[in-house]
Amino acid sequence: MEVIRRFLRTPEESFFLFGPRGTGKSTWAQKAFPAARRIDLLAPELHRRYSARPELLREQLEGQPGSRIVLIDEVQKVPALLSVVHALIEEKKGWRFILTGSSARKLKRTGADLLAGRAALRTMHPFMAAELGAGFRMDLALMRGLLPVVWASSRPQEVLSAYAALYLREEVQMEGLVRNIGDFSRFMEAISFSHASLLSVSNVARDCQVERKVVEGYVGILEDLLLAFRLPIFAKRAKRDLSAHPKFYWFDAGVFRSLRPKGPLDQPHELDGHALEGLIAQHLRAWIAYGRDELTLSFWRTRSGVEVDFILYGPRGIWALEVKNSSRVRDEDLRGLRAFQEDYPEAKTLFLYRGRERLKKGGILCVPCEEFLQQLHPEKVLDAGL
Repeated sequence: MEVIRRFLRTPEESFFLFGPRGTGKSTWAQKAFPAARRIDLLAPELHRRYSARPELLREQLEGQPGSRIVLIDEVQKVPALLSVVHALIEEKKGWRFILTGSSARKLKRTGADLLAGRAALRTMHPFMAAELGAGFRMDLALMRGLLPVVWASSRPQEVLSAYAALYLREEVQMEGLVRNIGDFSRFMEAISFSHASLLSVSNVARDCQVERKVVEGYVGILEDLLLAFRLPIFAKRAKRDLSAHPKFYWFDAGVFRSLRPKGPLDQPHELDGHALEGLIAQHLRAWIAYGRDELTLSFWRTRSGVEVDFILYGPRGIWALEVKNSSRVRDEDLRGLRAFQEDYPEAKTLFLYRGRERLKKGGILCVPCEEFLQQLHPEKVLDAGL
């Protein structure tokens, strides 16, 4: 598969590049910096050497002439290296570091604190539809997700099935993040039912028969490993009594599908709806991460159950998006957007659905999901071209 151009912007200074495994961090970095010295800390021998003597990095860089751009893959494996990197940056001798990582947990626990702001922070996400261009297929994105390592595979379902097991083995078990790997495995299955839904830690704890406090810690581990995220409630200038619970999402629709148990009582339409909402969520996160504006992503829900799936808020405005896995637009589907507009008349509203026509109903623009995703570009305003 040919290398697909990603939307990630390259900082001029040293930077961290975080993202789950399989999102293409190393592939992108090697293409963007072909002459960089590369240190892969997933290689056992290198991991042992730098763990034993982090100062070896300085000795090698100063003793071997060559490129002053250094690419360190999976830097969280040896957090002590960051002290050496920090010192080299402070000396201002022209060293530039690209530090990739698939987990921020170890760096937080060791107090590395991202080089005290000396390096920029970027995140890599699964493919966006606009990155794939004509190669994007909505049906495949909903079933397999958009992880590059899956999208490029001739056996995508096998790769997806092994993906969670890889994290359990190499990130959770080997790093000793949990005491009982069996409890954590049951938790991952139980919390898959919370995807694109309000997160009730108590309910998840009951389902996987683990204490509530332990489940809270497990959710934190998923977030630190960049496998999942919580969406907060939008409460600026709130006029109504709002829900207190966040919503929970896996970072990729295909990963959600691989973890969600399926049985005779599961309705395919319901699963497709959760996958669709997650697919929109991961695109919005990528669009924000790759763009130039500082935007927040949240959702809106009153205690009476009136909800809008996504609220984007930033310098250029406020947008409210509702997503439905339906081929037509019903008046009741627009109830949440209308209620939000009453409280925030300056908001722009979009209703995304699985139909084929662009419609306008009562001032609300209704757009096919596939069309919306294909036009979503970090260099453009959210609704540009719609």
